[in-house]
Amino acid sequence: MSIDLWVGYKNVVIELMPNAQVVADRFHVMTQINQELDTQRKQEKRNLEELVKKAQSSSEKDDHEKVLAGLKNSKYALLKNESDLNKEQINKLFEVKSVSPILREMHELKEKIRKNFNKTDNWYPGVFKLGMWLAKAKKYFPKSNNTIIRWFDEIIAYFDNGTTSAAVEGINNKLKLIKRSGYGFRNFEIFRVRCLLSWHFNY
Repeated sequence: MSIDLWVGYKNVVIELMPNAQVVADRFHVMTQINQELDTQRKQEKRNLEELVKKAQSSSEKDDHEKVLAGLKNSKYALLKNESDLNKEQINKLFEVKSVSPILREMHELKEKIRKNFNKTDNWYPGVFKLGMWLAKAKKYFPKSNNTIIRWFDEIIAYFDNGTTSAAVEGINNKLKLIKRSGYGFRNFEIFRVRCLLSWHFNY
């Protein structure tokens, strides 16, 4: 049973399906890692903007502005899968890494765990790889590090099962879209029929 990182879901699964293997959805793990990476990006950008304002000489100001220019418009270059970047984003990623050692390390750690999820199909090497990642990432991803430790067994289960909740979340998003596009339905039955028709189910 694939779930996001909320203990309430885990407790329900354990209570109703005690023999089920609980698997932490890898995409929720990566979402938290990306959020922590983006928080660092925003913080560095704010710090540099303050330094530019407080610079006491033109040369000092120029140095800070050069670093700031490297960080501007860098969100997607840092957060997208590196293999999916276009040429412009690749150049921006190189620029960010050249001006921010911390963001360089965090991005490389982010890509490392993503590749581990993609290429590991057995819990045993998964434990070793995840342990190595945690040892290196503790300094840069403290929140994600703690979350992974709390959900270690469920995350390791992904390496054996490869189970995610992507299909369910896709269905939920489509249901929300149907509800919004309908601008309200007179009763639940009409909404139900409209949803079933979207997937060509018999009703």
